[in-house]
Amino acid sequence: MASDCEHHSLFAPPSVQDHIQGVLSASVVLILYGDYECFQSAKTYRLIKAAQQQLSPFEENDVCFIFRHFPQIQIHPQAQRAAEAAEAAAVQGQFWQMHEMLFIHQQALENGYLVEYANRLGLDISRFLQDLSKGAYVDHIIEDIQGGYRSGVEAAPAFFVNGIRYCERWTIEQLIAALVAATNQRF
Repeated sequence: MASDCEHHSLFAPPSVQDHIQGVLSASVVLILYGDYECFQSAKTYRLIKAAQQQLSPFEENDVCFIFRHFPQIQIHPQAQRAAEAAEAAAVQGQFWQMHEMLFIHQQALENGYLVEYANRLGLDISRFLQDLSKGAYVDHIIEDIQGGYRSGVEAAPAFFVNGIRYCERWTIEQLIAALVAATNQRF
């Protein structure tokens, strides 16, 4: 399995500011720069999720998954607002639930749908709407995008394993094999 298409490595290291499944000290750290309206981002996320499920016998310390926003508003006009909705849900402890909802319903990301998803998750709708109307999380999303650009990301999805960019198309078998092999290496 060849790595990075242009020898890009991750500029912004994983941090507690990220949305994390697992622990930062894991042997393998996967980072996905994604766009909620992008079909390929959703496909890559589903691949990672399937790999996580198959790797569940591994210890939590073995694999960490991080999602970072990379909305491509020039081709996906709803992606930025969806990212803001995910961040508004995060403040209420529901990032991953909203993240999943947005990828499942990526063809329905207009404001009314975002409120519906927030309601389904039991979020405080008044707070959710206030956060969206204030643009409270735009700076965080911009930081993700800038970190992506510095890491050579030009489009979503962009996928890093232990700080190295991978551009090939992955099958579940290839991803699991790479993750198992990488558990012996450190970030």
